[in-house]
Amino acid sequence: MKKILSALFFYTLSGIGISLTLKADIGVSSFNSLNVAIASISTIKVGTVTFLLNTVFLLFYILLSKQKQFLTYFLMFVSVLCLGSIINFFSYTVLAPMYLENYFLKLAVFIMGTCIAGFATGMVVSLGVLSFPIESVCQALSEATGYSFATFRYGIDLFSVSVSFILSILYGLPIFVREGTLISLFLLSGVISFTKVNYENRLSNQEN
Repeated sequence: MKKILSALFFYTLSGIGISLTLKADIGVSSFNSLNVAIASISTIKVGTVTFLLNTVFLLFYILLSKQKQFLTYFLMFVSVLCLGSIINFFSYTVLAPMYLENYFLKLAVFIMGTCIAGFATGMVVSLGVLSFPIESVCQALSEATGYSFATFRYGIDLFSVSVSFILSILYGLPIFVREGTLISLFLLSGVISFTKVNYENRLSNQEN
């Protein structure tokens, strides 16, 4: 139970980090570029779009799962609901009055948000009791087809970026795939890996 509550906390922290990257307005991660584009052409808030798309992946994961674990599915649903709610709360309430005019300040906020999101994601992965629906789908597809996890994960990123570009062009929106997307591509995965390795090393030292 303690691990589940910890995972929910880090899901929430991840939402705060994502909100900061959105506020920086220098581009967002691949998947979030799709969320922002959809939110921009509709009346739906970006956190709600994030929740809805994650729910779609969760449903897909349920279909792919050989052994049904309904408690796990329910907890994943609650987690992505919390994630979307936190993104909405911070993006439209807490951070709304904040104006970032200086580019280097925007860059600093983006990097801080990416590090927070990466740390939180790394902790969720390390705890091993809840996972993000997208990663769960990629893992299930990898096991079913024999193709690598990375192949499916990068495929989703490529799809997200492509659709985001198309929506931006069709609806005259700003391009959401920018320098922040490239920074996120390298920094986010690095922070996740660093967090995971350090958490596992700490556990190993405690056992010894």
